[in-house]
Amino acid sequence: MMLTAMRRIILKETRHIYPFNEPARELRVQNVPLWLWQRDVLSPYFSEEREYEGWTEAQEHETEFRGETLIHRDNLFFNHAFVDEFFNRARSMGAPVRAAFSAEDQAITNHALPVSQAFEKMGDVLLADMWYLPEGISQRRDAEPLVIDSEAREVGYYNVPTYMASFTGELTYHLPRRAFISLESWFHLFVIDILFGVFTRGKNMEEKVSNEWPYRLKILMKAIVEQNRVLDCSEMVKVGQNVAIDPSAIIHGPTSIGDNVTIGPGAVIDNCLIGSNVNISQGCQLMLSVVSDGCFLPFRASLFMTTLMENTIVAQNTCLQMCVIGRDTFIGAGSTFTDFKVLPGTIRVADGAGNLVRTNMPVLGGAVGHHCRLSSGVVIYPARTVESDTVVLAAQDRQYITRDVRYEESSHHAIPLEKPWPRLYPREIEAGAERT
Repeated sequence: MMLTAMRRIILKETRHIYPFNEPARELRVQNVPLWLWQRDVLSPYFSEEREYEGWTEAQEHETEFRGETLIHRDNLFFNHAFVDEFFNRARSMGAPVRAAFSAEDQAITNHALPVSQAFEKMGDVLLADMWYLPEGISQRRDAEPLVIDSEAREVGYYNVPTYMASFTGELTYHLPRRAFISLESWFHLFVIDILFGVFTRGKNMEEKVSNEWPYRLKILMKAIVEQNRVLDCSEMVKVGQNVAIDPSAIIHGPTSIGDNVTIGPGAVIDNCLIGSNVNISQGCQLMLSVVSDGCFLPFRASLFMTTLMENTIVAQNTCLQMCVIGRDTFIGAGSTFTDFKVLPGTIRVADGAGNLVRTNMPVLGGAVGHHCRLSSGVVIYPARTVESDTVVLAAQDRQYITRDVRYEESSHHAIPLEKPWPRLYPREIEAGAERT
């Protein structure tokens, strides 16, 4: 249903996300900035929107408004299915409500809750930072929890032999139809782009093909007319304008490819989101990954469940597994990002306060910030990070990255340069000092 008289109030979350040193709203999710993703998903419901620094400022300016109001923080990711369910139920109730989830919801507890401080626990319910108020902001304190079922489905992705790990059987994810998460860590970017993004899209497509015979027939007829395999037909692989794909490349859907893309001989792409102005050279392999605008992958680069933000290069013979890489970054040839924790236990990552927090993940790659340069032959241990504006040159004492690398440890500090290496993404406290 189209709503034309509702007001959207956005509460800013200014905390920077490490190692990118940038607010969540500016980071790319599904190859668009988070603020733009929110606007696109919510646009059918609103006629106006306003931004405020916090509750105090919002109340000062919105107290007199008595119309339908949605309030949410600007670091939230949600999809169309969640938004439609939330609004349909909230409006049918006609009362102030706050988005909530059951503490038994596997997608939330296993993937959204770790490393997060945004959810407020009330009994067996987890409260989120989103409110629907039919008569304006004055009703906020009267809001009751509106529990949304994410409709999570348990999906396995590979088996680990029993002699290699402390756990047995198939490793699984819980993929929601109604996705919701608060972006507070680089780990959440991995969840948004891969688990709640391309992986969930693939599962949704699989269920649609299985349950809707007209759609299954449509795909089959397209494959026959195009003389193509079912997974490769135009219904499964969406291609933009001015795209050059070598005949020997293999592309399986669901995959989306933007404009002005070149895909070289022997490339294999399976269930990915590829942006515009991307060059994927011969022999590259991409699976369950997001490649943003302007990226370049020379020959035999490999991505598995990995996000590349815009204008990043991953050089030849490099393998990235379950990683998040920031914009304008270079990863040197022959580098490897490992994702498997050899010793028993789940992987931990740092939260906003620098504390190590369990992720419920037995396998997880690393993260590299914006505007970084990593030389050839670097090996990154699971869940390690490289801060924005950092240069890492492989050396005898630094070929293996076994801990997080901060900007102060950047290799460029010890090298005389003709021009200073620019620092484009200072930490939040440093950026604040520069502004004052």
